[in-house]
Amino acid sequence: MNPDLWLPDSDLDPAHRAFAQRIRAFAHDKLAPHARAIDEQRTFRREMVRDLGAAGVLGGPLPVAVGGGGWSPLQLAIAHEELGAACGNARGFCAVQTGLVADTIARHGTDAQRGRWLPGLIAGETIGCFGLTEPDAGSDIASLRTHAEPQPDGGYRVRGRKHWITNGGVAEVLVLFATVDPAAGRNGITAFLVDTARAGLRREPMPGVELGHRGSDHAVLTFADFRVEANEVLGPVGKGFGIAMSGLAVGRVSVAAGACGLHRAALAEAVAFTTGRQQFGQPLAQFQMVQERLADMLTSLHMTRGLVHRCARRRAEGTETHADVAMAKLAATEAAARACEEAVMLHGARGYSSAHPVERLWRDVQALRIYEGTSLIQKTILGRMLATPPK
Repeated sequence: MNPDLWLPDSDLDPAHRAFAQRIRAFAHDKLAPHARAIDEQRTFRREMVRDLGAAGVLGGPLPVAVGGGGWSPLQLAIAHEELGAACGNARGFCAVQTGLVADTIARHGTDAQRGRWLPGLIAGETIGCFGLTEPDAGSDIASLRTHAEPQPDGGYRVRGRKHWITNGGVAEVLVLFATVDPAAGRNGITAFLVDTARAGLRREPMPGVELGHRGSDHAVLTFADFRVEANEVLGPVGKGFGIAMSGLAVGRVSVAAGACGLHRAALAEAVAFTTGRQQFGQPLAQFQMVQERLADMLTSLHMTRGLVHRCARRRAEGTETHADVAMAKLAATEAAARACEEAVMLHGARGYSSAHPVERLWRDVQALRIYEGTSLIQKTILGRMLATPPK
């Protein structure tokens, strides 16, 4: 095996290479040893959160001014590729904890809100969740029905239901999206920042067994006369739609980078298996049909990583577009899905068992094609941009 062919190190300058190797070592030591167990046991591992906080991963992408590490977008992409290669549950947790919750608070919160919640989120002492998705409002965010009814004293009473909320069953703080005026459509959507330890909130696990990411916490949140105070509004009233969309844009880069990590892990497992497995008197990797598949997996990994890194660099320059994010997320997740599929097939019957990681990688990658905007939504975004005449 020659991992230099698929690791990002040779594409990076010395400082970024050292950064990638540091995150890789952490993920190898602290995350990878638990990846199979938490999947098979369907267990959310609280120790993982503390490890991520102690390693500076949870605060890394946040500004130094709020206690973060001041990572560049490229560092974020590199880190989340390394996390994705070791444990998809950890990468998904970071995308929510840091990208959707902490970053949203840092951007839109008051000094009091930042002071109350960010230190714990960065340290891994507090867990956050992003209460956006509803049974009838997934891709169509503007149609959400959870209602925050204004009260005479300036507070709100919230009624409604959220589902598929990652960290929802274990979070201490919730970024909640609800409409203060159902007739106003997206212009009524407002963000709130609330603690979860109060009356009026019922939390239950999602019904059924998830296909992948079984070491994550996914919950249904039901609000019945849930009280929100006036000082818990996050950002301006009626501007929650924009806040949600900006959070999702950050999350999509994490998903794309994590997909590169899954892709990389699938390739590494496929190479290790096919070079070690003997059939018809020679290693499987000596057969041209196998080599063709390995070559395609390697090439598509570098192509999609290039899109992700391009997106990250343009974000740092302030020139990123919606197309950049959509292309990176679409290409990386779909390529990773194909790579995981090929890895399972190259393992034969062994790929059908959890004794080999490729079975878990194949299951985990399916979620990356769905959340933070499905592959079909990314294609819709790109298609509309192509079909809309320039102004």
